[in-house]
Amino acid sequence: MPVYDENSPSVLGHRPRESALVLGPRKKPITTDPLVHHGHHFGRTVHALCRVHTLLTNGILRKGEYADKPEESFTHEERREYGVYRLLLQIIPGLEECLLNGSEEEIMHIADLIQKGSSNARSDDTKSLKGAILDWITPRGGSLNPPLARNVKIDRGFHHERTGALLCPTNYNWSDNEVKEKLRTGELVASGDEWPAFLYHGTYDPQDPWNGLFRSTLLVTAYKHIFTSPSSVDKEPKATRSGNARIHGMTAVTLPSIAYVATQVRFALSSSPVFSRSDLATDSERFYSSILDLFDDPEEQAEVNDLLVWWNRQVFPTYSASQRVPSADNVFSKIKERRRAMRVLNGNQPGRN
Repeated sequence: MPVYDENSPSVLGHRPRESALVLGPRKKPITTDPLVHHGHHFGRTVHALCRVHTLLTNGILRKGEYADKPEESFTHEERREYGVYRLLLQIIPGLEECLLNGSEEEIMHIADLIQKGSSNARSDDTKSLKGAILDWITPRGGSLNPPLARNVKIDRGFHHERTGALLCPTNYNWSDNEVKEKLRTGELVASGDEWPAFLYHGTYDPQDPWNGLFRSTLLVTAYKHIFTSPSSVDKEPKATRSGNARIHGMTAVTLPSIAYVATQVRFALSSSPVFSRSDLATDSERFYSSILDLFDDPEEQAEVNDLLVWWNRQVFPTYSASQRVPSADNVFSKIKERRRAMRVLNGNQPGRN
């Protein structure tokens, strides 16, 4: 039997043999650049498919060369872009000063880090949803027929009955075998602005297209998976926040975050293997942008505001859309009322100043 010297090289890795009974040195924590960290949140909650360097360049111009131009001289798209820029400044303290005083190289470096954070978050969420979504679309107590692999997407999309029904645009009839076959062969291609059935809670009603829109259980489940941690999906909602929402101090749902989750779910159901903004098969960028267009439409704000209140109640149980009005009959009010009465009584007693 060979004799091992603790100072001799090990067979694996050629390192000195370490004792399993001694606590080794603490590993240095891996730190993420703050701009990458902020980029995670920006991509998920403000704009997922933004070209950050262009955004920063145009934002700086608005503060400098274009500062004296009247607001009405800018197009709707330019005003919306500037709104995204202002939200980015709110997310990252001190960013505006760095941009206004920094060199072109420094600004490029800042943009690259924020872009990296946004891209990394999108990639992480895409990977995380790839397998998890199969659990959510499988009938309770049943199974998918035929089964779908968790790590391979080739059989998803319109190739499978379950994912096909969820992805089928509302203007097509999935029950029509001819339509189903054309979607599977690619003779019919669903563009990004043809919204799928999974966005709806219940059946799409062409006479009332807002009814149930963006309120599906699948969307809410995916949102919680991304923002309040995967473990929160199967549990009763808690008052405390966790996961990405807690890390970034998020206390309310943003409209772009709903569009982001919808885009992620749509891609997870599809057969496309790699997420790409320019992929014509999934047309993800048009899909995402078309949702933002609806949310930004001034004529739809009543419905949009109702939707946002509904979402906040699903994700953040402590959220209140209106300010609480103290009740005159609660215990605290009665105690204060009694204390005032005693103070008046004591103040009116003879011999007291």
